[in-house]
Amino acid sequence: MIRLVPDQSSQITRTEKVEFTFDDVAIWGYAGESLAAALIRSRYLHLRDAPKDAGPRGAFCLMGLCQECVVVLKGQTVESCRIEVQPGITVTSLRYGKDD
Repeated sequence: MIRLVPDQSSQITRTEKVEFTFDDVAIWGYAGESLAAALIRSRYLHLRDAPKDAGPRGAFCLMGLCQECVVVLKGQTVESCRIEVQPGITVTSLRYGKDD
């Protein structure tokens, strides 16, 4: 593989790892990073269902404009790309017909 820029990954300083739950599964992220980034790293790509056909939806724009990455946090629907990971939060996917 040809590298056009030098590899600078060793210079990245991470914050501490924190644990939270998504759909009753304990996963981790780095304190202060977006919830969407932590979910993507943990391979959770299906964050909600489309309201009409229940098709899978996930992160798209990652800047809070499209609302494709919405999840449920503390009973409210929020964009996961605009929420920071915090220890102990409980997040669930938005699934239509899940409890019907």
